Amino acid sequence: MAAKLILTWDIKPNTEQEYFEFVVREFLPEVQKFGFNLSDAWVTVYGDQPQILVGATLSNLEEIKKIIHSDPWGQLVTKLLDYVTDYREKIVMSNGSFQF
Repeated sequence: MAAKLILTWDIKPNTEQEYFEFVVREFLPEVQKFGFNLSDAWVTVYGDQPQILVGATLSNLEEIKKIIHSDPWGQLVTKLLDYVTDYREKIVMSNGSFQF
């Protein structure tokens, strides 16, 4: 059964343009190079939830754990942290629909 990595964060004020350029040009392509299939991209426009949610799937849980504990993943997240706050990672078994 496929597993899903759920990433959430808030964009730092006054970094929106740089954030979007980084996410589109570097972050999401790099996530895909790790072998993830992007499954979700959500923006919260109202309410007290993380501003951004990204879901990405892989064939198994152990592979996700291996990737997110690797140095290249850590370096990618460090770059993302220049633009975001409240970054969180969560691994779940994919149920084929929206998951938080």
